[in-house]
Amino acid sequence: MANENSTWGAPRIHGELLALGIEIDETTVSNYLKRFRTGGKPPSQTWRTFLENHMHNTFAIDFFTVPTATFRVLYVFIVLLHENRKIVHFNVTANPSAEWTAQQIVEACPWDSAPKYLLRDRDEIYGTVFQNRVRGMGIEEIKIVAKSPWQNPYCERVIGSIRVDCVNHLVVLNEDHLKCRLSEYFKYYHKERTHLGLDKDSPSGRPVQEKLEAGKVIALPRAGGLHHRYELRRAA
Repeated sequence: MANENSTWGAPRIHGELLALGIEIDETTVSNYLKRFRTGGKPPSQTWRTFLENHMHNTFAIDFFTVPTATFRVLYVFIVLLHENRKIVHFNVTANPSAEWTAQQIVEACPWDSAPKYLLRDRDEIYGTVFQNRVRGMGIEEIKIVAKSPWQNPYCERVIGSIRVDCVNHLVVLNEDHLKCRLSEYFKYYHKERTHLGLDKDSPSGRPVQEKLEAGKVIALPRAGGLHHRYELRRAA
């Protein structure tokens, strides 16, 4: 069937088999089809499987830009640990270079805490200077396919959150102002902001509050009042 119908996938072939009275699970058909179409070789590890298998020892890096009140463009560099979505390092500059970017990796890995893998895109800024520094730290670079940001999903998701939760609500004056506001937001992000990918927990772990028979829910402003943490306090 696969030979005669090159566009058919496992569901179509499975349907035909059922119509022939052949009882078989669709997953089994899918597994055989993958082997058939790869010349009998087992399929390679999927990208998602790779990310899941190496959550604990993979850093992801990326830049995003923020305009200032005077129309300058600032570049924010972030280093993210996949396992718990922690932003282990960030910095801001108006003039990014390969040397500056390489130094950020060094600062993100104190006390021999370098990860096994570093996930990044193919931006020219990650040139020879950067690659030599990373290689010297014993880190293996994993470069995503060109124009495929979905292959760096956690970093892209975090940058989206930073924009929506923070920088889209700011009029940035300069580098120091942006660093200050981002530092404030990251405190909230790490300790209190819940994450769908962490089963509604925060990256640093947020303990569940003890139940009270009677109390009042109060709002505690965070990140300059952009966000709030809620706690149940005993009634006075």
